Amino acid sequence: MMTQNGQTPKISIILPTYNEADNIEPLIDRTLTALDNYPGGVEVLVVDDDSPDGTWKLVKQRSETDARVRLIHRTTERGLTSAIQRGIQEAQGQWVGWMDCDMSMPPEEWPQLADGLAQGANLAIGSRYVPGGTDVAHSLTGRVFSRTINIWAGILLDWSIKDYTSGFILAQKEIFEQIDLRGDYGEYCIDMLYRAKKAGYTIRELPYVCVPREAGESKTAANAWGYLTRGVGYVKTLFRLRFRS
Repeated sequence: MMTQNGQTPKISIILPTYNEADNIEPLIDRTLTALDNYPGGVEVLVVDDDSPDGTWKLVKQRSETDARVRLIHRTTERGLTSAIQRGIQEAQGQWVGWMDCDMSMPPEEWPQLADGLAQGANLAIGSRYVPGGTDVAHSLTGRVFSRTINIWAGILLDWSIKDYTSGFILAQKEIFEQIDLRGDYGEYCIDMLYRAKKAGYTIRELPYVCVPREAGESKTAANAWGYLTRGVGYVKTLFRLRFRS
């Protein structure tokens, strides 16, 4: 895959999708607009789990006319973590990143994360919990749950990381030759960031404002019980990393 100037892209952005037909085209457009003038160029890899709403069909059409867009259409696999891992494996850029595809993470922030790597960090993460960042996307229950998990992650693991559950990442691809992604949902991010920190990689957190989804159906928990159910996996990950690593 080449960028428009005929060069291998420096940055690969992975968009893991399931039923995001209403969001995927503007998300691709905004991502390309944000990064296309960044030195080295960009490719966008959409990893779609055979979305019934036809998300993958929209991406396929786009990829046929825009060489910067690639589709990985999975029909026998499911899951956020494995989708990101597949994207990393197939990415051609020296830097790889990913984000949620519900438009809650503004793609206009990609250059800020790229600058973080250009200035020497190994990983740059969009953070809701450093000065300048905030979360206006989720309910009070969701915000309390997220803050609680992140506070406990700081206490048990490493307090220097403020947003362990970010999911808005740009990193040197070579890191993932040493660190694979583990976990079923957001706990993969806790696991990956802590192991990267322990391995000596530098992590820079940069603020962003998490905004509400405008279209499509949310994949996050819908109520307190949903958050508690999902929280079991997060808590298990925290204790495994703290007491077994």
